[in-house]
Amino acid sequence: MAYLWVKALHLFFVASWFAGLFYLPRIFVNLAMESEPAANARLLLMARKLYRFMGMLALPALALGLWLWLGYGVGKGPGNGWLHAKLALVVLLIGYHHACGSLLKKFERGANTRSHKWFRWFNEVPALVLLAVVILVIVKPF
Repeated sequence: MAYLWVKALHLFFVASWFAGLFYLPRIFVNLAMESEPAANARLLLMARKLYRFMGMLALPALALGLWLWLGYGVGKGPGNGWLHAKLALVVLLIGYHHACGSLLKKFERGANTRSHKWFRWFNEVPALVLLAVVILVIVKPF
């Protein structure tokens, strides 16, 4: 019974973290296009608050995932290569999260050099990673 609670909470925090991973780069798209100082300041405030909130959502998602793996043995044993692939994607997502923080700092300094089109493509990364993770967890192809 406790396992199901841990799993449910893990999924909740993962979904919530992803909401931020999807939305923050959309704010970056708008920041890259914005020239009005007041609108720029408002978007930066939104981005800062969202980035902090995303961090608070990522920590329990990661902790609960570790609990499932180490505490309940999810993915342990032979035939569980899917978990290694998933963990590699989680590391990629953590890097993406931190890259968002670096990009935010550039916007705050007024040092962004990337176009709104670049940010539109950058915004697709978490969707592709989520698709791969869902396939790995549900289908378990290896």
